[in-house]
Amino acid sequence: MSTSPLYAPREPIFPRRVTGAFRRLKWWIMALTLGIYYLTPWIRWDRGPALPDQAVLVDLAHRRFYFFWIEIWPHEFYFVAGLLIMAGLGLFLFTSALGRVWCGYTCPQTVWTDLFILVERWIEGDRNARVRLHHAKWSVHKAWLRGVKWTVWLGIALATGGAWVFYFTDAPTLLGNLLTGSAHTAAYITIAILTATTFVFGGFMREQVCIYMCPWPRIQSAMMDPDTLTVAYRDWRGEPRGKGKANRSSGVPDLAHALHNGTDPVATKGDCIDCMACVNVCPMGIDIRDGQQMECITCALCIDACDDVMDRIGKPRGLIDYMALSDEPAERAGKPPRPIWQHILRTRTIIYTVMWAAIGVGLVYALFIRSEIELTVSPVRNPTYVVQSDGAVRNIYDVRLRNKSGDVRQFNLSLTADTPLQIDVEGADAALNVTVPADTTVMQRVYVTANPSDPAATTHSTSLRLWVEDMTTQSRASSATTFNGRVQ
Repeated sequence: MSTSPLYAPREPIFPRRVTGAFRRLKWWIMALTLGIYYLTPWIRWDRGPALPDQAVLVDLAHRRFYFFWIEIWPHEFYFVAGLLIMAGLGLFLFTSALGRVWCGYTCPQTVWTDLFILVERWIEGDRNARVRLHHAKWSVHKAWLRGVKWTVWLGIALATGGAWVFYFTDAPTLLGNLLTGSAHTAAYITIAILTATTFVFGGFMREQVCIYMCPWPRIQSAMMDPDTLTVAYRDWRGEPRGKGKANRSSGVPDLAHALHNGTDPVATKGDCIDCMACVNVCPMGIDIRDGQQMECITCALCIDACDDVMDRIGKPRGLIDYMALSDEPAERAGKPPRPIWQHILRTRTIIYTVMWAAIGVGLVYALFIRSEIELTVSPVRNPTYVVQSDGAVRNIYDVRLRNKSGDVRQFNLSLTADTPLQIDVEGADAALNVTVPADTTVMQRVYVTANPSDPAATTHSTSLRLWVEDMTTQSRASSATTFNGRVQ
């Protein structure tokens, strides 16, 4: 008994060049996304003399994330978590409304594969020329074309890997160090790995990354329903397909329509002339006429190809188009589909939108109400308290002061005004002012004392609140803690 192999050898796919609205949209998206990726590390943003001037920087050494005027500290990771949740909900929203638009237009694998195919087409020619070159025996001409193509691919991959590391340190400085060989070994290793993966994934694996490595094709079905707009083939209009113009229908050629008009349903051909244009332009190598398939990334290039053929044979566009399965019965009966907005604005998408917007509003609100100063109070537990020679009880605290501004600031430490306890700050001036450098956290030792006659001196635990005030802006922050008295 013969069995098919679990993993079949890859058959190279050579997509044909196509023009149209969706192809132009993909070009614009490619230019925009690649421009953002490659150019963003070189944008400057003045934050003051003590802070980096790179607009977008993940500063791992100092545990900061800078995004233009926004600075995220490690304890504010909830901003990053919120953005990741928004990205996930956004993916759910767009998938439920328009299918795999992320995969077809903005996924990095799609964008770089499109770029690599563009280079391949420039050097080796369009589809037929590339197919002939692939099957031709090795020669000087073939080796020259392949060598030039691979060299350009390698340059793109190197620029891709280099651009990534520029997000983690000052880009001009790192570039100089890379060129002089003085950069850290981790930078060279990271660039080498990213260069190799980009070169292999974009140049050789291509659709296999989407089919075998990416989990999203298997998850997307849970995000879609019959009202989701996705790329599909109107088989009730296109079938039965056949070449030539003879016996071709002028309308919907389904069986019921043919019988209703008294024509031979076998002799009446649909609008599809079986030209294979939709297959030849597909970067995944599938036939959309076979129905919905996991491999389809809804790049819509088959729509452009089919519309061009329909224009040339005098048939209406839309044989392959964005459509919802729920409209199929109406379209088979010759009725128009529902408006697009009715497919997009439905319960599922509205819920996703509300959740996405709520998280976004919450993050913006949290961003604008946060203070430039913060303090964290940690009581020293060994010992819990100290009894002095006069009977007074002293507690010791480690206070972490954060100055999030770009300037050196004077912070004043104090207790709640009505407390009888006394505060002393190690190393501070007489006014209890502490100097905190710009964008820095300082650990400060603080002593709080209760007189022997104070009830707090003999109470097991007394609530206490420490305050810090920025002497420049007069903004204040506080933290609650406890004062431990001696046990009677």
